Order: sequence, then C-alpha cells, then structure tokens
Amino acid sequence: MRVLLFSFFLFSFLSGHGQKNYPDSIFYSNHTFNEKIKTVQLYKEGWNLSYPIIKLNNSDKLILHFDLLGDHAETYYYTFVHCDKDWKKSDIFPTDYLDGYAENPIEDYQNSFNTTVGYIHYKLSFPNDRVNIKLSGNYILLIYPVEKPEEPAITQRFIITEDALKFDIAAHRPLMTKDNNTHQQVDFTANYSGLSIADPFRNVYAFILQNGRWDNAKKNLNPDFFGDNELKYNSLSDKNIFKGGNEYRYFDIKSIRYLTEYVKRVDFISPNYNVALAPSEDRESKPYFYWQDFNGKYFIAFQEGKKPDIDADYVNVYFTLPYHENIKGGNLYVSGNLNNWSFDKNNQMIYNSERKEYECTMLLKQGWYNYEYVFLKDGSTDGTATISEGSHYETENDYIVLIYYRNPHDRYDRVIGSVITNTLNKLTN
Repeated sequence: MRVLLFSFFLFSFLSGHGQKNYPDSIFYSNHTFNEKIKTVQLYKEGWNLSYPIIKLNNSDKLILHFDLLGDHAETYYYTFVHCDKDWKKSDIFPTDYLDGYAENPIEDYQNSFNTTVGYIHYKLSFPNDRVNIKLSGNYILLIYPVEKPEEPAITQRFIITEDALKFDIAAHRPLMTKDNNTHQQVDFTANYSGLSIADPFRNVYAFILQNGRWDNAKKNLNPDFFGDNELKYNSLSDKNIFKGGNEYRYFDIKSIRYLTEYVKRVDFISPNYNVALAPSEDRESKPYFYWQDFNGKYFIAFQEGKKPDIDADYVNVYFTLPYHENIKGGNLYVSGNLNNWSFDKNNQMIYNSERKEYECTMLLKQGWYNYEYVFLKDGSTDGTATISEGSHYETENDYIVLIYYRNPHDRYDRVIGSVITNTLNKLTN
C-alpha cells in the first residue's frame, strides 16, 4: 500500500491553523464558498437522485459534479476530513482513515459547449486508485484551489457505513399525538448480532433524516429498549416524529424553446435566458394531493443535447409567491437541494409591498427541479414549510436512519448501520 502523503499546508488546514475563520456549522456542512461555483451534486454512482452513503470495503463509489462559471479552468484539489457523529472534526489523523494520497487533483473537467453562460464542468469519482477510505463514519469532502488550501471552495458531507446491522423499520401516521393528521413517525429495530456492544444506551446513537436533510434531523437518539442483541426505537414521545410536509413544488427547464407546466414566460435579455415561473399558490390550508416528486432534489437535463453536464445552459429563474403581508420575525426562502438545503442570500425571498408578493431570482442549470417555500424564524436553524405549504401525514417522504457507535477504547464514531425507507414502501437498503 502506498504511504500517505500530506503537505504542510494540508496539515495546517486540518489542524485549524491555516484555514479562514469559518464556524464549524458552515465548514463541516454542505457549503459552497466560491460564488462562481454552481450546481454541486454528490451522489452514489449509478443514480444521481441517490444519497451520498456507501458501504465500507465495497465497490460502491461516490460521484461529485460541479461547475465553475467562466471560460478559464482552475486547478482544484480534494481531500477528506473524518468527523464525529455531530459533524465536528474527529480526534484521529488522516493516516488513520485514509489509504493512499491525502490530497489529489481533480483531473476530469470540460468546457461547456454552445451555452450563453460559459462554465467549466468538474467531475470526481471516489474511492479511486489514488485514495481509499479505511474507516466508517461521517466525512467531509473538501475541495480547494491548488495554491490556496486555506481557502475552501466546496465542502460536502457523505457517510461510510459498515452495514453491520439488520433493520426492521416503518414510517407511518403517528398513533398517540394530537398532530396525527400532519405528522409522520419513524419506528425501527436494529439487530446487532455479531457485534460486541457492552452498553448500547451509553455508546450507541441513532439519527433520523427526512429526505437527506440535516437541518431538521432527529439526533443522538437513545434506544427505548434493548436486549437480545436488539435496539428498539418506538417511543411514544415526539423524538422520532416529523412534520409530514407536502409534496414538493416543481418546474421543468430542460428546454427553453417552449413553455412547460408552471413556466409562465421565457425571455432572452442579453446575456442570459430568463425564466419566469407562474406565481405560486399558498397551499397551507388546501387538501393533500399526491404527485410523484424527487423529495426536494433536482436532475440536470438538456432536451436538445446528449451531454447535459456540458450542454445544459444556465438561466435566471424568477420565483414569486403572492402574500398579503410581509411576515415578521424571520425570512422566507426558496428551499431544496438546489441550494444545499441552506438559507442564505442566494435563495432568500424579498417582499414586494407594491405587488404584494415575495420574489427571488436564482441562476440555475437546465433540468428538473423540486423546491418549497420555507420560513426560517430569527435565531433558528430548523426551517418550517407549513406557513405556505401545509403539512399532511399522507405525504411521501424518504427517511434515513444512521446508527453510530463509539467504542470506549476508540477515538472516533463508527457508523455501524444505515437504512433508507419510504412512506410508500416497506424497506430499502
């Protein structure tokens, strides 16, 4: 096996001495630091709507895509940071969790072709012949310019799981709560036969994610019962209960030659195409209606070309939500994976008092998009979509369960098991 190499700059960066003063909540999250970088996607190879979770010591790979706006390529390097269950840097060295070279260049990139907005498309697949990952756990994929390792360009979360547990899991309408018309409950049992766990209540923690989101995840759950090599999570409390939300709004901009559903107008005002979506309706008090969505994700596509990675163009998309007043005590955002489920100036809606509507413009690559409107209260990190979207127990959602184990003799948190279930299906591994 190759000896792990890392430069003084990388060591300084991971030690926190060379990096800029970013809070952990930003640095150890899905975040784009360079405003010229767009459309960052990280998913399991083979399906670009999958979640970035792969098994340890397996042939599975993760694929990263992103675009750098402009006509000149820049050299980017990547490395990995192992984190604990709470997304803080683990107390272990890169030599403990990486086999190969700690920092490597991204060598797969191409110029866009025949687009009004020029860009360089970058692609990375890992693990690869340069670097492999030896331990399970939470990881940050860190992308940075070659000459400026202290200035991150992209951070993306992903999970390596040992897949050592067997699950019985169900997402259903809550039975013992006043919110049984608007919420969903996730019950599960994890069998850890074959693992030696002395004190599951103290050393095992469960996390539940709805549609891959971390902002509203249920964290550090202890089992309600354990015995006979089983951990049971079926509490009558609200610790495993989520707001069901609503099916995501959507629009299709894979072609700008014709108007698709929810697209009101397409104009070319040099140098960009501009897409105005039909004004959104307030769904808070409307009955539930099912349609198939991507659970907040997006899919890059270009109808008139064969290589959407480099053929798809960037367009300005205008969102409007009519509302009778400016809501006090927080801000409204266009939310979804199109902005990494984050809340910043790029997806914040501004209230137009003359038109009595919220407005937002986002530069997006052509494809299919899911989104919703989320109100974030001042001082909160958990956005709620119920103000404009409503919430229903029937809503189709994905739920991801992650089980972490900290051996008292180890210095890091292992991910000993993960499972994905859908409210419409019994079980998906």
